[in-house]
Amino acid sequence: MQKLKHDWTKEEIAAIYHKPLLDLVYEAASIHRENKDYNEVQISSLISIKTGGCSEDCSYCPQAARYNTDVDVHALMKLPDVVTAAVKAKEGGASRLCMGAAWREVRDNRDFDKVIEMVKAVNDMDMEVCCTLGMLTEDQAQRLADAGLYAYNHNLDTSEDDYKRIISTRTYDDRLNTIKNVRKAKLTVCSGGIIGLGETVEDRVSMLQTLANMPKHPESVPVNALVPVKGTPLENQPRVPIWDMVRMIATARIVMPKSVVRLSAGRNEMSVLEQAFCFMAGANSIFAGDKLLTTPNPAFNEDIAMFELLGLKTREAFKNGRPQLMLKQEEQAI
Repeated sequence: MQKLKHDWTKEEIAAIYHKPLLDLVYEAASIHRENKDYNEVQISSLISIKTGGCSEDCSYCPQAARYNTDVDVHALMKLPDVVTAAVKAKEGGASRLCMGAAWREVRDNRDFDKVIEMVKAVNDMDMEVCCTLGMLTEDQAQRLADAGLYAYNHNLDTSEDDYKRIISTRTYDDRLNTIKNVRKAKLTVCSGGIIGLGETVEDRVSMLQTLANMPKHPESVPVNALVPVKGTPLENQPRVPIWDMVRMIATARIVMPKSVVRLSAGRNEMSVLEQAFCFMAGANSIFAGDKLLTTPNPAFNEDIAMFELLGLKTREAFKNGRPQLMLKQEEQAI
């Protein structure tokens, strides 16, 4: 069993990334198979609880208020509608519901109070609850934890050096500080990035190094392929080659062997064969449902059919226990 490592150099990760493709996939698959449930894939569902009108300038995002896209602004969803969406997701096979709000940061107001109620309601359905709400303080993270939140998503997007080219309205340190606040609240961390932004391979390696050298690896690492949206600065970016996705997933699996690696945005443009290669390379989580916030995504029934074809099985909720219980187990092991 591979020992977890938190002092990766860029040279070490680059050497892995640049291995001959079949050798790379074989190594990643071998590490993945050291875990007995290598053919188990978590299905998550992502809903937008507050859409559009965001003050940030993320170059890839159609929800930024400053870009002219076809995304309509919608106020915060009502609790019954969130519960309905959660029920539909659970019936479709999802064990985690992720709720995204187009906010720059969490503010202590009535909307955040409503999100707390949403978290409580979905948690009571015995589903893992994840939120991605922008930057948040340690106190806000603790409120979410107390409500039953399982995970908080805050992607790094790209490398620290490349970050300013993609986003100018917040810094890389802002991202890292939010992740630290999530950790202080004993929540699990969901953090990955996007490829196809016009970044270099060195940027990809650097981003993986930042994730893999955290004191504790993120429990979930999404690997997204850019879905270019008309009206955003990156609207003319070419589609990411599938082999770049495979390399990123395989490298992430090798440097963070215990993390759940999620095949995320861009999956709608992939064939079943291409997705199968990603699963072979170590991906063990997907988003299901017809939308990822504002971009198309394969429907639940299509994914279940793919699972049956490939011999994959769905992962149950709280497979590793709830965050507070996991912390107690870790403390006892020390």
